[in-house]
Amino acid sequence: MPVMSTTEKRQTYRVALVGAGYVSSYHLRALRTLPNVDVVGIADPDQTHARQMAAAFGVPRIFQSLEELAETSPDVIHILTPPASHCDLTLQALDMGCHVLVEKPMAITAEECARMMAKAAAQQRILSVNHSARFDPPVLRAFELIRQGAIGEVLTMDYVRSSEYPPYPGGALPAHYRDPAYPFRDLGVHALYLLEAFLGKIENLQVWHQSTGRHPHLLFDEWRAQVACEKGLGQVHLSWNSRPMQNTILVQGTRGALAIDSFLEICTLRRTLPGPKTASLLWNAIFGSVAHAVKAFWNAALYATGRLAPSPDIQRSVREFYLALASGNPPPVRAEEGRRVVAWVEQVAQQALAESRLREAARPAPKSARILVTGGTGFLGRGLVKRLLASGESVRLIVRREPPAAFRDHSRVDVVYGDLGDPATVERAIQGVDVIYHAGAAMSGCWEDFQAGTICGTRNIVQATLRHDVKKFVYVSSLSVLDYVNLSNGAHVDESAALEPFPENRGFYAHGKLEAEKIVLEGVRNGLQAVILRPGQIFGPGAEHVPPYGVVTVGSRWVVMGNGKTALPLVFVDDVVDAMVEAALHNDAVGHILQLVDAETIDQRDYIDICRQAQPGLKVTYAPLPVLYCCAAGLQMLGRLFGRRVPLTIYRLRSIKSLVFDAAAAREKLGWMPRVGVEEGMRQTFGRAAVPLIESTESGVS
Repeated sequence: MPVMSTTEKRQTYRVALVGAGYVSSYHLRALRTLPNVDVVGIADPDQTHARQMAAAFGVPRIFQSLEELAETSPDVIHILTPPASHCDLTLQALDMGCHVLVEKPMAITAEECARMMAKAAAQQRILSVNHSARFDPPVLRAFELIRQGAIGEVLTMDYVRSSEYPPYPGGALPAHYRDPAYPFRDLGVHALYLLEAFLGKIENLQVWHQSTGRHPHLLFDEWRAQVACEKGLGQVHLSWNSRPMQNTILVQGTRGALAIDSFLEICTLRRTLPGPKTASLLWNAIFGSVAHAVKAFWNAALYATGRLAPSPDIQRSVREFYLALASGNPPPVRAEEGRRVVAWVEQVAQQALAESRLREAARPAPKSARILVTGGTGFLGRGLVKRLLASGESVRLIVRREPPAAFRDHSRVDVVYGDLGDPATVERAIQGVDVIYHAGAAMSGCWEDFQAGTICGTRNIVQATLRHDVKKFVYVSSLSVLDYVNLSNGAHVDESAALEPFPENRGFYAHGKLEAEKIVLEGVRNGLQAVILRPGQIFGPGAEHVPPYGVVTVGSRWVVMGNGKTALPLVFVDDVVDAMVEAALHNDAVGHILQLVDAETIDQRDYIDICRQAQPGLKVTYAPLPVLYCCAAGLQMLGRLFGRRVPLTIYRLRSIKSLVFDAAAAREKLGWMPRVGVEEGMRQTFGRAAVPLIESTESGVS
């Protein structure tokens, strides 16, 4: 341990940060509370993030790299970058003569940690790791109670943590999705150093990981560990699926137990009391519940008034580091602790990586294919793929999860695993294909999901198509891109109708589809051989439980917006597949937008009555429009008050119209006429359910 001079103990430290991600905000909050710290700069290749963080916390200068940052002559550098860069950046900072506080995990391998420690010793600089959960207020309280003997001898510790990563908006996949072991590197490290803090050094570690398929990007989204330490046993459960979110620790001793909730910042003591066992159980249950509720409300009040800062553990950890630095004491977390934890994490990572490679090797070898289908495992995509295979074509799919066995194991199906939002995935998938059917799009989720799956995915595939000179591109758009609000009920609508001027007011799906269609049209102007299809509501076997247009699902109930008399722009799934296949064959359709809506019409109420006959348990409520408008007005006021999006707005209600869609262009360019039609399609979809008399709008096919 290098010894600080008296001058160095009293100095004001010039501090710089490398990395402007979300964790940097917590470090900066802590640093600005310290009187002996002057933050001189922040470096990040992403200058937008660096600029935003600097503006928020008054950091005077931003840089692109640690090399540039060196001109500020920092005394201390915080390394807040992804773990793979920790070692190189730490070595560079130590060579600059700086003390280093590096975020967890210390590095990727124990060998890297050893190099970092050796360099710190050679440079006589302090190297510490931010094991912040050790400094969480309820954890510190637990340490204090254990020192007081409140629970006797500590026996076990259980750590339960659920999590979610920031939404993926498209672009290169972030590290937490590329590395199969990243979830354990990210959160498992907290569990391991806490286990050592409560139970002594780890002596043995067994880890199991599972792929549930629920998360579209994480390979292993459930983790379980059993840990043997010097003084007891521990268990770890990490989940990216379990809800509600948890961050809890249970420490059990010979005379009591400590329950820690790190999200609510609460530590609850459960004691063994004199007298009957039942009395102890009742006392702990009643007192524990009351104490937990009181503390939760108190902490919520502190947080709301700004007296309890976000992530107080990181702030306390940073503060303790500078107190130790100024006093010449050892850092609160020694580098050796970081190395030990990384060594165990590295063992787990190697196991996860090995299984990932085995899974990859077990997949069928890549095959050549003439046709690429995006959205090939969706409702429409499945119908298209079946048709193409039946005609003898070879097909390639882009999927995030395992496709149906009938596709995965088919001799003429090639599967590319990845995300449409990832340019590298699209580049692999497009190799050697002549025709692309782009039906992939996000159907639910947050705005970032629609950015990735619909907008960024379309941009990636259009750009790759132009680079590879693909012969034909068929894009499935949507009628939702149209300006419904300014159309009158009963209006006849063709492809020249105005587009939605305020897509952000219509919802994520319509907004994403409109932006994607614009990308395809821009591609057409640059030579893309594309046909754009705008189908109405697609129905058929497999979509029986999908509510029709103007109907939303609330729990298990369908809520109809209005009296149920709105006409539905239906088209049977096989009829849409017909149009898609024809679009790839007709050169005179290139550059055109074609609506696909059946002339046979049925309203919401009749459609729902048929659904009820086929699904006797279906619950339906008809909500009068005046009531809905009042609800929408109230929700919008609340949304503005709390700065949140609301599910029902006046604008969306105004967009619900009975319209007559003209499919004449599809008949002219493709020779398309619905082969199955609505009436027969309803019979194929709902079986013996009675089909009412279907009306025909002549203009729908003229």
